[in-house]
Amino acid sequence: MSELTEWAYPLAESLLAEPLPRRWKHSLGVAERARTIALVLGKDAELLESAAVLHDIGYAPDLVKTGFHPLDGARYLRDVAQADERVVHLVAHHSCAWMEAEARGMREELEDEFPRESADLNDALCYCDMNTTPDGTPTNPVDRINEITGRYGPDSLIGTFIRRAEPEILASTARVLERVAVAKRQPM
Repeated sequence: MSELTEWAYPLAESLLAEPLPRRWKHSLGVAERARTIALVLGKDAELLESAAVLHDIGYAPDLVKTGFHPLDGARYLRDVAQADERVVHLVAHHSCAWMEAEARGMREELEDEFPRESADLNDALCYCDMNTTPDGTPTNPVDRINEITGRYGPDSLIGTFIRRAEPEILASTARVLERVAVAKRQPM
């Protein structure tokens, strides 16, 4: 583990494991997915893994301020934990958060406070999140989107957002899988 991941795991665990054990299992699974695609991330592999384990800390009861977990988590990481700003930006924008922010009337607030990281890293975190069940096991993005819609209801804000985000989630996953396939074809 790097210094960044050695810092990220205990922080995420301290915020999620006791109050939200299922969310903690999901976060561990998302970080595990990040390790599976490390070959296409180079020097950013540990950055992605750290953001992956921290991506849902905004659900922690002590951190909920706006009710929009990417923003609440990113603000905590920036203001309290003084995290690496790239981790903060990835958490703020994970899994098409801008679309949910738009639905909540918070897109400008999100984008003014937190610039997006590179498209490749945003795709990678979306891939990891959307290929992990709430219990931390591997899945695929279609089943994950259906699970989210079923959990929140198709007419809820989250259900509507996730269906609207589905084409971009699927495109992000396809781009990551293509990068992995290309990397695996490269001679060592």
